[in-house]
Amino acid sequence: MIAAIKPAGSNTRGLLAYLYGPGRHDEHTDPHIVAGFAMLGMPDPGRDPDAALTQLAHHLDEPVHLRNSEFGKKVTDHVWHCPVRTAPEDRRLSDTEWADIAQRIVEAAGIAPPGDDLACRWIAVRHADDHIHILATTVREDGRRPRLHDSGIRVGDASRQIETDYGLRRLKKGDRTAGRRPTQAEMHKAQRLGWEQTSRDWLQDRIRAAIPHAGNTEELLAYLEAMGIAVKPRRGPSGDLLGYAVGRPGDLNKDGEQIFHPGGKIAPDLTLPKLKARLETTAPEEHPTARRDQPATPWHQATDALDTLHQGMADDTHAQAHITALGDLIEATAQKSPNHLHAELRAASRSFARAQRSQIRAENQAAHTLRRAARDIAHTAAGPDGSALATLLAALVWATIVAARWHEAKNHAHQTEAARQTLHHLQTAADHALTPVVGSLAIRRPSDQARRTLAHDVRAAVPDHADRILTDPAWPALATVLADAEAGGHKPHQLLKEAAAQRELTTARQPARVLITRIQHTSRNPAPNPRAEAARSRTTMAPAPSAHQARSPQPTTTPTTPTAQRHRRR
Repeated sequence: MIAAIKPAGSNTRGLLAYLYGPGRHDEHTDPHIVAGFAMLGMPDPGRDPDAALTQLAHHLDEPVHLRNSEFGKKVTDHVWHCPVRTAPEDRRLSDTEWADIAQRIVEAAGIAPPGDDLACRWIAVRHADDHIHILATTVREDGRRPRLHDSGIRVGDASRQIETDYGLRRLKKGDRTAGRRPTQAEMHKAQRLGWEQTSRDWLQDRIRAAIPHAGNTEELLAYLEAMGIAVKPRRGPSGDLLGYAVGRPGDLNKDGEQIFHPGGKIAPDLTLPKLKARLETTAPEEHPTARRDQPATPWHQATDALDTLHQGMADDTHAQAHITALGDLIEATAQKSPNHLHAELRAASRSFARAQRSQIRAENQAAHTLRRAARDIAHTAAGPDGSALATLLAALVWATIVAARWHEAKNHAHQTEAARQTLHHLQTAADHALTPVVGSLAIRRPSDQARRTLAHDVRAAVPDHADRILTDPAWPALATVLADAEAGGHKPHQLLKEAAAQRELTTARQPARVLITRIQHTSRNPAPNPRAEAARSRTTMAPAPSAHQARSPQPTTTPTTPTAQRHRRR
């Protein structure tokens, strides 16, 4: 059940005309009052054709007119409007049940506290099977205004209890981190102009797309302007940026003027202070003895950054910062992804926007490495090769699982659900990216003898998951990766243990595919092993026999690959 409190209005008669009218698309049927304040004493315009809406509006507004006549400052924001709607799969409620629900909503909101004879005047109108509209005038009988601060939270809590009591679909409890839902006016305007999104949703997507490209808020606004978005900064006398608002091209008011939306009205985490905290962090100094075996691409650097994500999840403020930065990395990856993966990764980025924010304050400095990785990807000119992209997407899948588990442990229901939706899109994209990589590796599969030796390594290194790995269709490709790594001087047994420690395999749908990306990333630099120098020039695959060899019996030869040599020694 959704109870959506609308912005305060000033025209009681106008709202009544809508509630008792045919609706914008003739969807209103049988409008009538199902509940109201104790002293209503008025005929229902829906049941009595002679009853005037103007008379009902005047009756509801009487405390407002009385207050306005006694005080110099008039009340102009006195119309409280709250539609209450059940889910499509819920049963049809009776008028009596809707009356009880309306009473509980106005009590929770503070419109009509229980036992208060001087409360505000209100009515609940039903003109459809699945919802009612509650209208109240927010001046009490004693002339005071009701206490409506945090009324949305109280109404939300009451709605959750009503769902339980009436056996309705149960929604998750709100936490004040959700963005504002589009208004009816915004949705109708988008439909009229042929836009797929309302202006605020459209602007939110563009701001989030710009964040990985910016190092500070000034750069962010400049990037938005370069995208053709109208930007209106608010500055102090010193020129310092104090706030900002943005507008969608073509979104004009009735006077033909550009409509601007403040960042905080677009999404809770897009206010200027939160963007500053998120973007304007300083880079930690690298230790002078830090060494890299070879220059890594931004895609490999991003995977390296994700490998340390779980280490920052113990502290809540650090965990929140890493999850926020993870969303930036998903967005940057979506922007640079190949066309066939773009739709899934864009959907992943949109879904994760809800998982990026919670009530926990983020210590953004802790996630500098992850945010820098997102910025490097956003600024890179070249796209990733197939193997690097598949590895990064697999790492993003695991990072999203970690984020979902953290949110679940903190009882962040909405964020947990958003992370799970993101996971679905990322897994689909990762599967598409890895399929050609697995195919090319399987073609180069090692000989049967070498695979048996490598299977022994699998059983020794990850005994709990060995059967699943060896029966995975991707096992021949994993064997190729292990053989290649051994030729580079690495120990397959050690690589398998390290990969299994970095990403638990219990939840992996296809453990061999998971290990392929992990081991390819770990073993991309040759290990300093002199014995492997000679082996590196030899193939680890069984050579295809020539036509002559296929017809002639072949002498037994001595295996020369590292895996084959190990098999012989055994």
